[in-house]
Amino acid sequence: MLSPRALILRAPGTNCDHETAYAFERAGGIARRLHVRALAERPAVADDCQILCIPGGFSYGDDIASGRIFALELKTRLADALVRFRDRGGLVLGICNGFQVLLQTGLLLTDPASGSPQASLAHNTSGRFVDRWVRLNCTPGPCVFLRGVDHLELPVAHGEGRFVLRDPALLEPLRAAGQLPLTYATDDTGRSTNPNGAVGDVAGACDLTGRVFGLMPHPERFIDATQYPAWTGRLDPAAPGAGLALFVNAVKAMA
Repeated sequence: MLSPRALILRAPGTNCDHETAYAFERAGGIARRLHVRALAERPAVADDCQILCIPGGFSYGDDIASGRIFALELKTRLADALVRFRDRGGLVLGICNGFQVLLQTGLLLTDPASGSPQASLAHNTSGRFVDRWVRLNCTPGPCVFLRGVDHLELPVAHGEGRFVLRDPALLEPLRAAGQLPLTYATDDTGRSTNPNGAVGDVAGACDLTGRVFGLMPHPERFIDATQYPAWTGRLDPAAPGAGLALFVNAVKAMA
């Protein structure tokens, strides 16, 4: 049996596609990087894949808003193909800019009645771009990507990563449904590592099936132990980084 195939969808400004492809390959999958316009010309390419990933970066220079133009291109040219991919059981992952894109495509956290987005990602409360490591708590629930994971430490790098809800009253129902499985944790001093002011410390969200998942931290940047800034004397240099678990879970689920 062939290994599961992961399609890494890129656009002008995407800059994490190589790292993401490497992560899926390290996890035992077969990764293919493809420009969004090439997929728009031949949507059937996605039919041969089991995993679709929108990686991080600054797609289209983040003009208008982060991920907005990429999302519009997907909605206008590939909406049917994406829905078909999701409905046949494919996994969809959006990392950082990819999370921003997913929230605007209708694939993640949409009102079931109107189809309008229930959440978005706003500018960090600091008004600054944040680039550092954060601690994360995981409550996997239905989320395929987080199976067997209860905590993580990963890097973040974004200027618009503050998770906000259209209606604050949605927070607890979404949490109870298992759709907010990843949150920023506290450090050794008890201070929150929330880097952007996200409501409920939300760092990632999934759909009800757990097969569509978006997160602001970058798991593809912690695939090897030596990528951790303080690995010397703390981590086995031959060990995998904590971020690899998300890609391994995805590949195993589709094997």
